[in-house]
Amino acid sequence: MHKELELWDFIAHRLKKEERVMLLVVAESSGSSPGRQGYKMAVGADGELSGSIGGGVMEVNLVEESRRLLSVPPAVAGGFREQVHRKDVANSSGMICSGKQTVIFRLVSESDAGTVDSIVRALERRVASSLRITSTYFGVDEVDNPPATAGGTDFAHTDTDFLYTERLGFNNDLYIIGGGHCALALSELMSKMDFHISLYDDRPDLNTIDKNRFAHSIAIVDGYDEIGKEIPEGPRSYVVVMTLGYASDERVIRSLIEKEFKYFGVLGSSAKMSVMLRKLLKEGLPAEKLDRIRTPIGLPIHSRTPEEIAVSIAAEIISVKNA
Repeated sequence: MHKELELWDFIAHRLKKEERVMLLVVAESSGSSPGRQGYKMAVGADGELSGSIGGGVMEVNLVEESRRLLSVPPAVAGGFREQVHRKDVANSSGMICSGKQTVIFRLVSESDAGTVDSIVRALERRVASSLRITSTYFGVDEVDNPPATAGGTDFAHTDTDFLYTERLGFNNDLYIIGGGHCALALSELMSKMDFHISLYDDRPDLNTIDKNRFAHSIAIVDGYDEIGKEIPEGPRSYVVVMTLGYASDERVIRSLIEKEFKYFGVLGSSAKMSVMLRKLLKEGLPAEKLDRIRTPIGLPIHSRTPEEIAVSIAAEIISVKNA
């Protein structure tokens, strides 16, 4: 389950039990702060946690503060505080990594159950939505004209109030073409990251597709000749091709070659892929577009098992995303 959805599911479950939860949100950060904008943690009165705002002694202290606040009737529903990661300064977090971060404390109670359910539905259905938090307001609205990326945050404050806004949802799209053992392992690994995962295969009775509970959508297609119609190009589109064999890989490449992706990788041996790419080049496919295909796919870590191959591909995707 995606980490954001896991956190909000945790909160929803607590609210159904008529328990209050403290939501901690990193509203802004700078320097070497371990918590980045948008990081979240939910704290139950019994100390059970979901998510993280950066870890370390700072997180431990804020969790204890959250439990203390949950044990008494709150004077206000929310507030914020700055944490400075240096010793012997005001608002010291207890860490010495330099930098600072501002953390929002927001009490979430049974009266907020509708808002939390709306957030869960928006994440599950990929509805562009905006979360807004102030000292007295906690709500989510559908966005008519959403910004280009999910996860975008904004924070403004005065001495007495603040406004935190965040575009909810996945920031990246991963399209896996081919649903075998490597696709199953890659889906499981990438499901913990900020990727919406779509999987395509032309084999309706494949057991690894039946086992795949990690992809957000699975489509059985008639063939791969027109797979390009299913996959949008763009700076947040990542494509991994791992079909049954050489012929189907080639059909996928032909269908996708004119599109621009952030990442385009094909699983296959160096020998096999060299033969295929030379053939496509001789047939007139543009060299500059063939050159952007990453193959052999993944970082060269001598991976052999599907799980090791998934690690190498995920590492390469992350390196491209964060470059």
